[in-house]
Amino acid sequence: MINKKITDGHYDQSLAVKCINGTFVGKKSERVITYKGIPFVDQQPVGDQRWKAPVAYTPSDGIYEAYNYARLSCQDLSITDYQGEDCLYLNVYKADEAGTKKPVMVWIHGGAFVAGGTGIPLFDCTELVKENPDVIYVTIPYRLGVLGFLHLSHLVDGKDYPDAQNLGLLDQKMALKWVHENIAAFGGDPSNVTIWGESAGAGSVTMQPLIKGSQQYFQKVIAQSGAPIQTNSVEESISTTNDLMEALGCKTVADLMKVDARTLVDTAAATVALRIFPVRDERILPLDPFEAYANGIAKDIIFLQGCNKDEMNCFVADWTVEGFKAWAADRKTKKYAQLLTDEERAKIESYCKEGAVEDWEPDSRLFGHSWFIEGAIKMSESQTKGGGKSYTYFYRVESSNPIRKSAHFEEVPVVFAHPEMIEGRQFDATFMKTMRMMWTQFAKTGNPSLSADISPDGKAKEWPLYDLENKQVMVLDEFDIHPAKESDVKIVDWDKTYFLTKYYML
Repeated sequence: MINKKITDGHYDQSLAVKCINGTFVGKKSERVITYKGIPFVDQQPVGDQRWKAPVAYTPSDGIYEAYNYARLSCQDLSITDYQGEDCLYLNVYKADEAGTKKPVMVWIHGGAFVAGGTGIPLFDCTELVKENPDVIYVTIPYRLGVLGFLHLSHLVDGKDYPDAQNLGLLDQKMALKWVHENIAAFGGDPSNVTIWGESAGAGSVTMQPLIKGSQQYFQKVIAQSGAPIQTNSVEESISTTNDLMEALGCKTVADLMKVDARTLVDTAAATVALRIFPVRDERILPLDPFEAYANGIAKDIIFLQGCNKDEMNCFVADWTVEGFKAWAADRKTKKYAQLLTDEERAKIESYCKEGAVEDWEPDSRLFGHSWFIEGAIKMSESQTKGGGKSYTYFYRVESSNPIRKSAHFEEVPVVFAHPEMIEGRQFDATFMKTMRMMWTQFAKTGNPSLSADISPDGKAKEWPLYDLENKQVMVLDEFDIHPAKESDVKIVDWDKTYFLTKYYML
């Protein structure tokens, strides 16, 4: 359902919040007030606004419902068919209690930059608010796939679309601007905002500090299994656009504008799947994001970031073993064979076979490292080199699925307080609450450590900062959360695999 403008004056004024671009009326349930579908742009990216930068919202005296989630950005239909190009609306969750200057946590969803959204049950923050009534939660969307990250400026009529390759990131920045300028009206503290994401969402929150003007909107970052490694070069993005246009029979942006969104998304899925990412264009993102971090671009931003032990295993489980093996073989043929030296290929082949039992394990280990694990560690290395702070974790709680183990995304239901969405066995309740409390404590104070008096098991959890000598991380084990040197848990092999980061999305 679409939220409507309220013109008859009949609404609950206790649930109304006056913002710059209107007064929004929420709904209350179990002492939690939700505000769903609040626009954070003046014009939705439809029609002539397709592939254009988000239009800043303007003042309004209107009064509007904030009862329903907006459409998801156009994507595969597997999640829902309630989607469309008019998708730039955010959601706010708060406790029904007085209070001001509350810490704010802004969630940016993942989904390989082509899928996902805020209006799905997993990202409902009601349970988080119940557990932490002194925190305000916001979930924000962004344009996805070919509508959010398609390079167009190289085309004959593309000069009017200079931002098309990174529109999803600019949408996020605009949403963060809205939060910064309006969250105080909900009781939030605009000077204590944490941006938080997983996978593509984690990639996003590690890219936002690199975007000019964005750092003023947040002070802390939580990045779960994602980093600026999830980007393309300009050459890669142009190649992707050209292949898509050939499949569509288009030659110009004008031709693309005539194609409906469903056809664009479906054709992209069939021709350029897993090739669409934000672009290191030197316009919005630097050519070398890690170098920018090492040079101190975000030294005043505090990070909490890390990775899971068996990241890529979720793709094996979700695609089937044979499907994953076929994809990995194709990917290695097209990328690894062309880019890596013989010495580099020998190193990673040696590393990935260590301890392997199943025939899919070497490739799962390889892509888990190159897509997620190495990038997370390099983020901590680079941020620390630049004089900034990084609290780093290594998650290794295993699910009951024999393939997934500690796979990508396994921790998300834990941190969102939705244990009912964990596949298979339930994890220890004290562990899950402790992990959430560390995330919340970081958002509140900039330090995820827990003193004994607030730790769910009554035991202090001292989380050390990452340092370049000892490379300390917090190991998130189900019954033993503890700090350790990176060398003790052997997250990366500094000789055989760490070099993969220079190749980004191999």
